[in-house]
Amino acid sequence: MPNKQLRCQVSVRIFGKEKCFGPGVAELLERVDQLHSLRKATIEMDMAYSKAWKIIKIAEENLGFPLLDSVTGGKGGGGAELTQDAKNFLLAYRRFEEAVRSYADETFVEILGG
Repeated sequence: MPNKQLRCQVSVRIFGKEKCFGPGVAELLERVDQLHSLRKATIEMDMAYSKAWKIIKIAEENLGFPLLDSVTGGKGGGGAELTQDAKNFLLAYRRFEEAVRSYADETFVEILGG
């Protein structure tokens, strides 16, 4: 009899010339969208700012559009906003991710009886 506590866990990663978008990039963009700051997002995620910029640049190069509109610091401080293309892609990615997980869960139960 199958163990009813078994489950599958699926993550979705998008590749261009290299891996360019996945759960980590999506979370980073969602936090930037909430906090209006790449630096604040990296602090919340315990991620190096330089690593975040590298991830963003790799994603932009592979996706073919900018993800962030940035304002450098100064008297009013800096900040970052998601571009409209980034917002659209992030929404589509999350919808696709949910569809893949739903299919995987159904298929797991059908085939493995989980």
